Amino acid sequence: MTISFASVRLITADVAATTAFYERVTGATAARHTDQFSEIRIGGLALAVAGTPTLALFGERVAEPAANRSLIVEFRVDDVDAEYERLRDGLDDVVQEPTTMPWGNRSLLFRDPEGNLVNLFTPVSAEARTRFGI
Repeated sequence: MTISFASVRLITADVAATTAFYERVTGATAARHTDQFSEIRIGGLALAVAGTPTLALFGERVAEPAANRSLIVEFRVDDVDAEYERLRDGLDDVVQEPTTMPWGNRSLLFRDPEGNLVNLFTPVSAEARTRFGI
């Protein structure tokens, strides 16, 4: 069996606003396939953003926007402190300003427009940098 990680899909009531938020965070431009589905590709992975009408294609009660409390969308960045300065005025819900974690990453945690947690992090300890091949 061959398996590869392809994407994380966020369900939202407002595809345009959520897509624009992640374009600002990542600096990448989304492919807007329809008004209810977009993808932001970074490396070999995609962050898909889908509107609630797409849920009908999968069946009833498959997912619910703004209900997640267990997933964190994470992006490794070169300098988390610089990213915080760049983004801070546009972030409505900063959960944790840049903080060095016990496992060696410096981390910024905030919520997207749907309430999902987003973590931007920079490996700063020697062990963390080795773990990420930098």
